[in-house]
Amino acid sequence: QVQLRESGGGLVQAGGSLRLSCAASGRTFSSYTMGWFRQAPGKEREFVAVIRTGRMIYYADSVKGRFTISRDNAKNTIHLQMNSLKPEDTAVYYCAADRYTTTTVTSAYSYWGQGTQVTVSS
Repeated sequence: QVQLRESGGGLVQAGGSLRLSCAASGRTFSSYTMGWFRQAPGKEREFVAVIRTGRMIYYADSVKGRFTISRDNAKNTIHLQMNSLKPEDTAVYYCAADRYTTTTVTSAYSYWGQGTQVTVSS
C-alpha cells in the first residue's frame, strides 16, 4: 500500500509560479512510477507529467517547457514546478503512483492522493 499526500496548491495570477509536492509512504518508493495528473471542472482527469524509476520523464504537450517534474527518492517525494501558469492550468492536481506501469495512461495508476487545487486568475 502506498499513501500519497499533495501540497502546494493555491491561487496565482497568470504568468506566476507554483511548486507542488507529493509525499509518499512506503519503503519501496524508488520502485514506483510517479505522476501528476489534473482534472478541471467538467473535464476528464488528464496526464500532466510522469517520472519513471529510471528518471525517464514525460510531459503533456500543453505543459512542456513550463512544468518540471522531479523526484527525491531519499525523501519519498516528488515535485511539480509550474512556471508561466495560464488560466487553463486551473484544475485539481493529483499525485499518482504505480509499481508496474511505465505509461502516462490515467487508468494504469493504482494509488492516488486527495488532490490539491490550483487556480490561475487572468
